[in-house]
Amino acid sequence: MTGLELLAIAMLVAFFVLLMAGVPVAITLATVGFGFGLAGFGMGLFNLLPSRIYGVVANYQWLAIPLFVFMGVMLEKSRLADDLLDVVGHLAGGLRGGMALGIIGVGVLMGATTGIVGATVITLGLLTLPTLLKRGYSPGLACGAICASGTLGQIIPPSLILILLADIMQLSVGTLFAAAVIPGLLLAGLYCAYIVVLGMIRPEIMPPLPKAERDALARRDLWVRFFKVVVPPVLLVLAVLGSIIGGVAAPTEAASMGALGAILVTVFAGRFSLAVLREVVQSVTKITAMMMFILICAQVFGLAFRGLQGEELINKMFAWLPGGVNADIWFLMLLIFVLGFFLEWIEISYIAVPLFLPVFVAQNVDLVWLAMLICVNLQTSFLTPPFGWALFFLKGVAPPEVTTRQIYLGVIPFIALQVVAVVLVFLYPQLALWLPKLIGW
Repeated sequence: MTGLELLAIAMLVAFFVLLMAGVPVAITLATVGFGFGLAGFGMGLFNLLPSRIYGVVANYQWLAIPLFVFMGVMLEKSRLADDLLDVVGHLAGGLRGGMALGIIGVGVLMGATTGIVGATVITLGLLTLPTLLKRGYSPGLACGAICASGTLGQIIPPSLILILLADIMQLSVGTLFAAAVIPGLLLAGLYCAYIVVLGMIRPEIMPPLPKAERDALARRDLWVRFFKVVVPPVLLVLAVLGSIIGGVAAPTEAASMGALGAILVTVFAGRFSLAVLREVVQSVTKITAMMMFILICAQVFGLAFRGLQGEELINKMFAWLPGGVNADIWFLMLLIFVLGFFLEWIEISYIAVPLFLPVFVAQNVDLVWLAMLICVNLQTSFLTPPFGWALFFLKGVAPPEVTTRQIYLGVIPFIALQVVAVVLVFLYPQLALWLPKLIGW
């Protein structure tokens, strides 16, 4: 092993040490990158850095990020989820576990419209958790359903993960959006199937909505509210995704129409105001600035690691693995799953994926299929303790009687279902590849 490769290993160790010490990920990336790059090569290595950063940030597709974030935050600030949950909950409330199924349904709709995990989990936690507990739901099941449904926005397009992976893996955003539709719905379907089966086995932990409460809202009024509350965001999602997947508009153009559509939906719901618009713009600016800053700092880390022969080190590591390309894929899946216990999806995307990508390119692995495996796997990072952000978000708004232990135990079955989804996409690649091929991407 060469001296440069030893520096590359030390660089990775230093990165994780600083992260565990609580240093922000962007600062960690830049500090470790500059420190070890200077130790290995001096300033000469970083002569390439300005052009590399410019080449990344000048990418036209990054405009889609603030626009999609604007669309999501505008719908979240309009309190659309409040009405969505009430309507869907009444429609599904007569079933055992009907309210939990309603939460999954709202998670799908919120994921396709907002894609913001924190907003969805907090909204669902505030609105539904106290009610579910009063109606006799098991605290663990209620917490698990809320956290799991809140993470669906990370795979159901338009998703920020898909935009980032498209750039990292040099793939079309539209192709990844099309590829993610069936795996995202598959994951939601697995959640629903689990709740239905559990409702049959243990009906006492998820009683149906009382008939008197269901009858209090006239059926006609319920469907009027359905068309007013549920249909507009669904049409907005279909318009945005349909224009991208159908090749009518580029992701950036569709995102701009989505942002405008979100304003119109909010106006239609009677929730638009200048104060709401100001809050939305401020939130979008903060989220976009954070993501772009991490992106820029990741270029420093990547340049230094590649200069220290880190790619050759990774290739040697994979060469030691028996079992061929399938073993390599499962090693990456296991690594991403373990990293999810400690890191956020954006950190894993910028660190693990670029390091291992050349190995799979050399082996002619279908990168669209690989991206879907990574994306479904990254879902677990929001639920796995101790640093699963969905768990933190829910704990912050949960009633005092809900313990951290109940939240952690409640998400375990849903983590297992996410692993099942990864296995299914691995065994049946057409789950990810059928729709892109059908529409000619």
